[in-house]
Amino acid sequence: MMSHARGLVIERFRWIGGHADVWQIFRDPGALAAVIGGLAGSFRDDGITAVCGIESRGFLLGAAVAVELGVGFVAVRKGEGGFPGEKLTRRSDPDYRGTRQELRLQRAAVGPGDRVLLVDDWIETGSQASAVRSMVEQCGGHWAGCTVIVDQTTPARRAELGVHGIVTAAELPACEG
Repeated sequence: MMSHARGLVIERFRWIGGHADVWQIFRDPGALAAVIGGLAGSFRDDGITAVCGIESRGFLLGAAVAVELGVGFVAVRKGEGGFPGEKLTRRSDPDYRGTRQELRLQRAAVGPGDRVLLVDDWIETGSQASAVRSMVEQCGGHWAGCTVIVDQTTPARRAELGVHGIVTAAELPACEG
């Protein structure tokens, strides 16, 4: 499953104006199903009880992986916007653009004993994943790791966060221009 997902990601990935575009994966139902299976695969027998996803592509991918694993989904919102109830908030370290995100998680969404997996499309610095991990652990949950379409982290950060990627950034076609 993982090698099939890897081939589909590389085939459908493209650069547009210097920006990475993974949206073609979402448009193709076969590619999307393979990628969701690939994201879930490494954690299928890991006792996951909840999947987190960071707004916005993480919402789409995370919810689909949660369904694949037969568990619930926990939203992590960025910035402002409707999100009822008591929340935990973390400001991430700067990302690859130097931007710090304010991330919010509903406190009641993760409880003691939960084993939580984070799903996203791309990880480079791990700053947002680290902030989510901190909130999950503050709620009493246990961090299971992070699964992404594209992994661009350093080996040390990958090990620290438990990152599993379908492809590495080095495997993608080079950006032209």
